[in-house]
Amino acid sequence: MKIVVLDGYTLNPGDLSWAGFAGQGELAVYERTPADQILARIGDAEIILTNKTPLTAETLAKVPSVRYIGVLATGYNVVDVEAAGALGMTVTNIPTYGTTAVAQFTFALLLEICHHVGAHSTAVHQGDWTRSPDFCFWNHPLMELSGKTIGIIGYGRIGQETGKIAQAFGLRVLAFDSYRNPALECDTMKYADLETLYAESDIISLHCPLFESTKGMINRESLAMMKDGVILLNTSRGPLIVEEDLREALESGKVSMAGLDVVSSEPIRADNPLLQAKNCILTPHIAWAPKESRARLMQIAVNNLKGFLAGVPVNVVNR
Repeated sequence: MKIVVLDGYTLNPGDLSWAGFAGQGELAVYERTPADQILARIGDAEIILTNKTPLTAETLAKVPSVRYIGVLATGYNVVDVEAAGALGMTVTNIPTYGTTAVAQFTFALLLEICHHVGAHSTAVHQGDWTRSPDFCFWNHPLMELSGKTIGIIGYGRIGQETGKIAQAFGLRVLAFDSYRNPALECDTMKYADLETLYAESDIISLHCPLFESTKGMINRESLAMMKDGVILLNTSRGPLIVEEDLREALESGKVSMAGLDVVSSEPIRADNPLLQAKNCILTPHIAWAPKESRARLMQIAVNNLKGFLAGVPVNVVNR
């Protein structure tokens, strides 16, 4: 049985092992696969693993040997799952692996905004502290979190983990989600509608999926409902935000700071308006990527394949 990994580099740039897959069959791992090489690299393989390499209906129709497609991520829009199902191919994803990593990174962005640690370290190395007439200095505003309100849009696993950390910092949590679990509510955490969340939050963090209903939800109209000087964080999906509208809000000061790990098109395009926006921290979609998180992803992916081969598939997205 042939197993092909089409784009393994981001999951495993060399610090993990593919042994779990190698033990299931003849394994070929490609770091990246250009569009014009997808068919050739799949060849007569039965098992395909992909992260972001697209598998369209047209491609799938030309690889009749494929029985199983394992997506090495939570999102599986890179695969035409309907076409795969019609062709008898099972498609699985990795539903939960980076909960703690993404929540932790959300606060890495927020704490950088609060204290500008990187900028102050750079200033020290450049000699600003040596030349200072005082025992300390700061060249950016500093902010304490305790007593402020964070609005969390999307209160699933990652949103809830973010909420736990927020409450430990003394933040009041307002959560918006289509499903409410009353057992989670307490003095420091309440569900709210979006209008209330926008109006009362000092910080807004996005943790919701990308659907047609959520695409572009952060736009000129919703930004206008927010507090002046609000902080916006996004470790979920880039297209949740209308980026030109956010740039305008950053320039006007309506949004005081933004911390974004995702953008609308990745890798980020040179003409993305946020590259020229002030007070905007941009990181290259790395919230998910600590080694521990990627190791969990790898093990779940191996278990998904083992379940399929044993006739008891799990995490199937095209039943």
